[in-house]
Amino acid sequence: MYDGYGNPPGMRMPPPNPHPGQFGNAFNGPSSGLIRTGLEAYGGRFLDSSSEFMQSNINRYFSNPQYYFHVNDQYVRNKLKIILFPFFHRGHWTRISEPVGGRLSYKPPIYDINAPDLYIPFMAFGSFIILAGFTLGFMGKFTPEAINLHFTRALIGWALQLVILKGLLYSMGGGEVPLLDLVAYGGYLFAGLSLAVVARLIWAYSYYIVMPWMSLCMGVFLVRTMKRVLFTEMRSSERHSSRQHYFLLFMAIAQFPLFFWLGSIGA
Repeated sequence: MYDGYGNPPGMRMPPPNPHPGQFGNAFNGPSSGLIRTGLEAYGGRFLDSSSEFMQSNINRYFSNPQYYFHVNDQYVRNKLKIILFPFFHRGHWTRISEPVGGRLSYKPPIYDINAPDLYIPFMAFGSFIILAGFTLGFMGKFTPEAINLHFTRALIGWALQLVILKGLLYSMGGGEVPLLDLVAYGGYLFAGLSLAVVARLIWAYSYYIVMPWMSLCMGVFLVRTMKRVLFTEMRSSERHSSRQHYFLLFMAIAQFPLFFWLGSIGA
C-alpha cells in the first residue's frame, strides 16, 4: 500500500532543490571567504572600539584604585599637617602632572603632596569609629546598636560630603573629576573628627574648642583644593565669578553642622 518512504502509491516525492538560496550561495560559494573576512574585521573593530570606550569611561570616572594607596609615612605626615593646619601650608596647591602614554597624568600621592589618597580617609574613618566606641564606653552607653548607629551615621556623613563636592562642581560647570578623587577629599573630614574626639576624651570642654577649629580647617582645606580643581577645568573668564565664591563659601560653612552632627557621640 505504501512505498518504502511511507508515501501512498502513485505519489511522487518532490525533487530536491538543486539551487540553494542567495544566502547559501553567499556563505558557501566562491565569495564566502571574502565575506567571512569582512565580518571578522568589522567585529574586531567593533569589539576594540567598545573596549576602548569602556576603558576610557572607567578611567574617567573611577581612575585606578591602586593609585590612591601609593603612599608612604612621609606623605601621610605631611598630608595630615595640610588637612589639620591648612593655614600653615606655604607650598602650592596644584598637582604635579607627567606625560604617560601620550597624555598628561598626575603623579601618585607618594610623589605629590597635593594628590588625593584613600589611605588616610579609610584609616581616619576606622579610627573615628574606634574612638566613638571608647567614648560610649566612658559614658556607660556602649552597646552594639549604638556603635552600629555611629558607623551608619559616619557613612551617611561621608556621602553627604561627596554630594556637596559633586554638587559644587556640577553647579560651576566643572569637568568630570574622577569619583575616587571626590571620595578621598570628602573622607579627609574624619581626620579632624578623630582629633576632636581624642581631645574630648582628654578634657571634655576642649571639644567645644577643637571641633570648631577642625571644622574651620576642613573648610579652608576644601576651598583651596576645590578652587584648584575648578581653576584647572574652567575658562579664565569664569574663574573669578561671584557665583563661584558663594558656592565655595557655602561648602566651607557646611562643614560646621556636618562636623557637629557626626561628633555628637552619645547624644
